[in-house]
Amino acid sequence: MKRVVIVGAGFAGLSAMEALQGHGYSVTVIDRHNFATFQPLLYQVATAGLNPGDVAFPVRTLLRRRQNVKFRQGILEKIDTDTQRVILADGVSLPYDYLILAVGATTNYFGVPGAAEYCRAIYTLDEAIEVRNRVFEMFEWVAAHGLKDYNLTTVVVGGGATGVEMAGALAELKSRALTTDYPTIDPDAARVVLIEAQDRLLGAFSPSLSRYALRELKSRGVEVRLDTAVKSVTETGVELGNGEFIESNLIVWGAGVGVSEEVRSLGLPHLRSGRIEVEPDLRVKGFANIFAAGDVAGTMGTGDKPIPQLAQPAIQTGQHAAKMIKAIEADEETAPFRYKDKGTMATIGRRAAVAELGAGIKLTGSSAWFAWLALHVMTLLGVRNRLSVLLNWSWHYVSWGRGPRVILGG
Repeated sequence: MKRVVIVGAGFAGLSAMEALQGHGYSVTVIDRHNFATFQPLLYQVATAGLNPGDVAFPVRTLLRRRQNVKFRQGILEKIDTDTQRVILADGVSLPYDYLILAVGATTNYFGVPGAAEYCRAIYTLDEAIEVRNRVFEMFEWVAAHGLKDYNLTTVVVGGGATGVEMAGALAELKSRALTTDYPTIDPDAARVVLIEAQDRLLGAFSPSLSRYALRELKSRGVEVRLDTAVKSVTETGVELGNGEFIESNLIVWGAGVGVSEEVRSLGLPHLRSGRIEVEPDLRVKGFANIFAAGDVAGTMGTGDKPIPQLAQPAIQTGQHAAKMIKAIEADEETAPFRYKDKGTMATIGRRAAVAELGAGIKLTGSSAWFAWLALHVMTLLGVRNRLSVLLNWSWHYVSWGRGPRVILGG
């Protein structure tokens, strides 16, 4: 059987695996973690809406009944294209006939001084847990010592879906947790400030939905700064482009994603953004049997612009890469990838969300919120996770704000 190695157990890697299994290929999935993370809900872990186990699913459990599919935990260090082997950080090398790179992306700090050192991201499960712990460590400190000179302001950088969802969840957490669990803390002291460099939030959505999101966030007490760039970040806060300094003990960076240095060091051609340069059929430029899919691939969409680094594009590129491998093996022509935009959604808070679907359909408020809930429950991996998340959300809705507000770790 032809050997296909897939590096990355995210949306792209797992969709490629699903498309290949049962078709006569020996598939090996490699990932640094032994679980797959449902990244769209990490912000809910960070704000104690969900438990970490609700958004993580063991890869080996997922592959248990898959034919000729194996899992190997490891970190990709090098690709030997001459011998067609991938070398992992622990020294193990694995041969391949076809290679699919679906390693995802990482946080992009856009060169802002101090951002990488002092900001918290929510791109991985560990990062989401760190943010969650920091939030409640701040609350516990003030509950024990009083406000005095301590600052409870949380700054969220980035007005895209991640930033809007995080700011909205923090605002609701502050309004509910401080009144129920921390009654000695004045909720007004826990400011949430959202900073966006563009002139509107949710730039990928229509202007009307951006305006709705702005109104809803403000009604929940979020201070929104538009047309505002971050000049630098320090241990004590954020310096804005206009010279203003906002003191903060927690700065959450949600301004964009980029490609890790590990990907850049693989020796493959990449675009200025760092994403791997691919041909229209998703083969890495200059290589006949290496594909790139998901966030790491510089896949072009309408108007010769890279497709967004979201779940749906990742799923579709993973499926397409698998189809092209099957086409090559069948001596058929490969086909260019065509992204089918199924719409985008973002939640702002309780019964407030925006959704932009096909055929010009736009939803706001409760209808968009329930649609968002249904979509995310259906796309979670594992029946247990779906039931757990559904139960958590139902309880959260009925009890209005109670959640797993614990500091995790040692």
